[in-house]
Amino acid sequence: MLKQIVEVALMNLRSVPQRLGLSLVILVGIAGVVGVFTALFAMSRGIEATFAASGDPRNAMVLRGGSQAELNSTVSLETLQIAERTAGVRRDETGAPLASGELIVITELPRKGDTLGANVTLRGVTAAAFPLRPNLKIIEGVKYTPGLQELIVGRGAASQFEGLEVGRTVRLRGADWTIVGVFESGDSFDSEIWTDAATAQTAWGRNNLYSTILVGLETADTLDAFAAALKVDPRVNVEVKRQVDYYTEQTRDTTRNIKFLGVFVAIIMGLGAVFAALNTMYAAVSARTREIATLRAIGFSGFAVVTSVMIEAMLLALVGGLLGALIAFVLFNGMTVSTLGGGFTQLVFQFRVTPDLLVTGAFIALAIGFLGGLFPAVRAARMPVTTALRAA
Repeated sequence: MLKQIVEVALMNLRSVPQRLGLSLVILVGIAGVVGVFTALFAMSRGIEATFAASGDPRNAMVLRGGSQAELNSTVSLETLQIAERTAGVRRDETGAPLASGELIVITELPRKGDTLGANVTLRGVTAAAFPLRPNLKIIEGVKYTPGLQELIVGRGAASQFEGLEVGRTVRLRGADWTIVGVFESGDSFDSEIWTDAATAQTAWGRNNLYSTILVGLETADTLDAFAAALKVDPRVNVEVKRQVDYYTEQTRDTTRNIKFLGVFVAIIMGLGAVFAALNTMYAAVSARTREIATLRAIGFSGFAVVTSVMIEAMLLALVGGLLGALIAFVLFNGMTVSTLGGGFTQLVFQFRVTPDLLVTGAFIALAIGFLGGLFPAVRAARMPVTTALRAA
């Protein structure tokens, strides 16, 4: 039986060049399905990775009670001072508490190659913001000077928006701000513009007000005790979240929608690819009716015929799937783009074509090949030999 399967399968594969046009229909259709699926999920993986890298399990975020995001949160200077004195807060080498009051505002800048503006996050921070984000490094220029209208910009923002080169000035809030540095952090902060918190408070009329407080904890396990201490303090009304959890929540809806779109598009395109494969394999079987009938007449089993046709369909599908995955990898992996992220501002991220996406794409291709080859294969095996010979 195995020998029969191998012989018939090799005969079928050797005849593929004679049916190159029909075979390309399967290859191109399945390559399109796998390519689109991989690209959309690579986008989702890129957004997830960017937000996940923004969080540190030893950092906590203090927001106004009931707030779900930094943009709709407001906390006072008094709240910052109380948080700094709460048990469990990590301290730097000088003994100062690592707690950064941060003001988040939305500004607008033109995107490169586009006359229309796009929303960008401007984050006003205090000195503790930098040791709380040790992966953030100044890669060009210098850090802003507190009290001056100076900005440092994330590498991602600098690559996507006009006028953010070191030494340039941008017009924000009716005043000129000088770009003095570019930083890189490898996470969502790369999409932001930073300045001194007090300067931002003055420019935006938010004196002694912050959007959130980022607090360094002594250990990751002290979060509950720190949160409980603030909850029972009658002077404040706050919500405490682990920084990692906050950014996971911010990306959940976006990535869920992208994944749903990816699955939906893959199903629609997959159905089209299945029908294309059905038509192709039916045509291939019809073109080889005499060959199949002759094989059956000299003793080859129907199972060998079914298996050989299935092998041909699935090999063509697998080649198409690998082609689609390769195209998606070459075109999209590592590609930097910006899109609307959490808080209605631009998020700069990179597509991530991961190995598991490539494996999933191969399984999708094999599934399409299986469905597309099954019915033509069964038809070929069940065709009466005498009828097939007469039809040929």
